[in-house]
Amino acid sequence: MTLEWMAWTLPTAIFFACIFVLLLGMGVFHAIKPGVERRGFLPIATTRGDRLFIGLLSGAYIHLFWIAVTSASLWGALAITVLWILLLLRWG
Repeated sequence: MTLEWMAWTLPTAIFFACIFVLLLGMGVFHAIKPGVERRGFLPIATTRGDRLFIGLLSGAYIHLFWIAVTSASLWGALAITVLWILLLLRWG
């Protein structure tokens, strides 16, 4: 029996490092200035962490939809995802 490891390419490492830094930054920001629940355009009251989670999860769906619909580069999906997460964090 052989043990197979995940292929950690540079883009994969950058992706997970960015998620880690984002979560670390949100944790530090929460320690400095605790957030409160508020209502934006989302139909539920959310905290900053909730909106970040919703943004990351919906970003994954944006990428899956992008792959299913077009053969264009994923840079377009990344741009849409970043804009969506910024919009969600600000007004969600």
